[in-house]
Amino acid sequence: MHRTKKEQEIIDGLKPVCICKGIKARVFQERVKAGMITVEELKKATGAGSGSCKGERCTPRIREVLEKYGHSGDLKDKVR
Repeated sequence: MHRTKKEQEIIDGLKPVCICKGIKARVFQERVKAGMITVEELKKATGAGSGSCKGERCTPRIREVLEKYGHSGDLKDKVR
């Protein structure tokens, strides 16, 4: 079964990024589309990284979301 791009986007959006806080990928995707392009901005806006693991599990996943949209997640992206 082949999925459309929209169907795949929905499925990807349901994947957990921050397990401690139960935050799904779509939450991060929406914020990236709204202009948040650093890991710190996304953590502050969503509460990710404030759970029991202190960001050890979600930080790499947040970076993956940012990379999907062409950002490294570092402050230097914001300066450009």
